[in-house]
Amino acid sequence: MNLEKVIFAFVILLAATLNFGFVYGDIDDPAHHDIWELFAAVIVNLVATVLKLGDRTQVGAVHLSTSLVAVLQLTAAALVWFFAVYRGGQAIDPSRMAAIVSLSAGALFANVVSVALMVAETVMLRR
Repeated sequence: MNLEKVIFAFVILLAATLNFGFVYGDIDDPAHHDIWELFAAVIVNLVATVLKLGDRTQVGAVHLSTSLVAVLQLTAAALVWFFAVYRGGQAIDPSRMAAIVSLSAGALFANVVSVALMVAETVMLRR
């Protein structure tokens, strides 16, 4: 067992599951989406991006691009939340929450592609 690969797979799966946990629920109901779960998804996706930086293979480049897309979309979702609540000075409304969850769902799709690549790469490994 390679500890580096275990940590890599753990972080990739944790990023996807945290993002799924945030997206899960009614799209426009702010009670179903926790800001701390979005924050954790952003941080773990940043860690996953850093872990993917050293891989120089073609699959590694695709891994890195999916992670960059996920970080970009999650950061956009966090900025929409920030400007809606902290700059606007009002509670978050359903239309803004739908925009935040939609951006996070895009990041979730990028996470799913990354997990699929990781599984495919693992299956193709020869001993």
